[in-house]
Amino acid sequence: MSETTPPELSDEELGVIAGKAAGNFKGNAHQLEAAIGALFVAKHYGWKVVYLVHDIRTVRKYEKILGVNLKDTMPEVGHKAERSLAYIAAQKVSSFWKAVKGEIPGIKTPEIK
Repeated sequence: MSETTPPELSDEELGVIAGKAAGNFKGNAHQLEAAIGALFVAKHYGWKVVYLVHDIRTVRKYEKILGVNLKDTMPEVGHKAERSLAYIAAQKVSSFWKAVKGEIPGIKTPEIK
């Protein structure tokens, strides 16, 4: 993990973030639901898994909806990261960011084992 890993947010703090996002949101409710889901996935799996599951534009859209930067508020690697097939595969390559960008085939998958 990185040396600047943020302290783990409580369920209450996550609820506050989700509540603020819901209160301020205008648009397609599916996007709001997806953003809140990504927030909770990041809590348990880490922001690296969220970046491997979604493209960067989608992550940025979710962060805008939530009003938070996942890299600043969530662990880099969560306690369930090893269940993500994308995270497992990304550990075997030389560049995480190339995997995120899709430059290394066969990494990006939403599958959890």
